Amino acid sequence: MIELHAGQAYCTIHEDVGARLGILRVGDLDLLASRAVPDADDERNDRMLWGSYPMVPWVGRVRDGRFRFDGVDHQMPINLPPHAIHGTAFSAPWTIETRSDHRATLKFDLGHPWPFGGTASQTIELGEDHIDCTLAVTADDRAMPAQLGWHPWFVKPLSASIRMRRMYVRDDVGIPTGELVPTPPGPWDDCFVEPLGPVELHFDALTVTVSSDCDHWVVYDQPAHATCVEPQTGPPDGPNLAPVRLEPGETLSRSMRIAWREPDRESS
Repeated sequence: MIELHAGQAYCTIHEDVGARLGILRVGDLDLLASRAVPDADDERNDRMLWGSYPMVPWVGRVRDGRFRFDGVDHQMPINLPPHAIHGTAFSAPWTIETRSDHRATLKFDLGHPWPFGGTASQTIELGEDHIDCTLAVTADDRAMPAQLGWHPWFVKPLSASIRMRRMYVRDDVGIPTGELVPTPPGPWDDCFVEPLGPVELHFDALTVTVSSDCDHWVVYDQPAHATCVEPQTGPPDGPNLAPVRLEPGETLSRSMRIAWREPDRESS
């Protein structure tokens, strides 16, 4: 485990479980949900339901774990039946490349069961009022489909400011159809595009802003204990619905910033 420090901010990076942020603490306030998730089985608690982890080389669900690329059908392991979810790296060990008191870079070799090879890297840098995560995936000597993103499980805020123009319609098994509609009121477990303002989570002591150069956002705010705000480069089932192609040696890279400040309060 890696520990980073900057002022009152502290975080842990768990290289053995997907290079995820485990703790992100500012002063006495924990921003991320821990492993102990109510009403979840132990395996899902250990792999999916805590911290903030990178998703690569796809994000969210792939329908039945199957997709077609360059005329060849591929089957990924089913890790949330009946679908494959969140890529291959979020619960696997990563290799630490560099580390300091406030910055670390980790690497993951994409391979079996991913048939295309390639590598992923993530750099995490902690500042006194923010944390930056930069995630990249690079193709080896053959073309490959690719997506990336993050899945932060934030402790349930007092309130949230999440305004998106459009949302993907989901079918009866919860997978986007490709159709976009105006965003209805929440709660949500949905993928959105076109933010209409900053994504903010409001706690008593802090306001947290999540920003990214990703163009898709999944919001899952139905649990009582947590809210997930997930920037990503495409929708769930992306290899089928909106495939992105990396040519040999090409890299896809994006970043996410989680920033915090004292909440805005009206003058008395």
